[in-house]
Amino acid sequence: MTGDAAAYANRRADERVTAKFAVRFEQTEDAARALRVFSINVSAGGLCLRTRKAYDVGAQVRLSMDIAGEEFHLTGIIAWVRDEQEAIGVRFTDVSDEDRERLHRVVASFKR
Repeated sequence: MTGDAAAYANRRADERVTAKFAVRFEQTEDAARALRVFSINVSAGGLCLRTRKAYDVGAQVRLSMDIAGEEFHLTGIIAWVRDEQEAIGVRFTDVSDEDRERLHRVVASFKR
């Protein structure tokens, strides 16, 4: 792996797994525009969502989701946008220790 490729591969601190589940935006204006939003993958540090709504990198979002029977209400920021794939990356912010531990358990459950 070249230096750039290694840096790209190692920039995430948490393991990411493929997982599809419904995600709801808690902001009223986002909930009305972001119909049928689903995850593509998830980690304890964030997730990738498929959405047709345009977001700006750095925008703050509040998300609600049920992952493998665990209900989460999390805040995050838009880390990246891929318009051609209708996908966005959300990095979770201000995650409590309890929620981080639950996220780690959920991610591990998708690997079984």
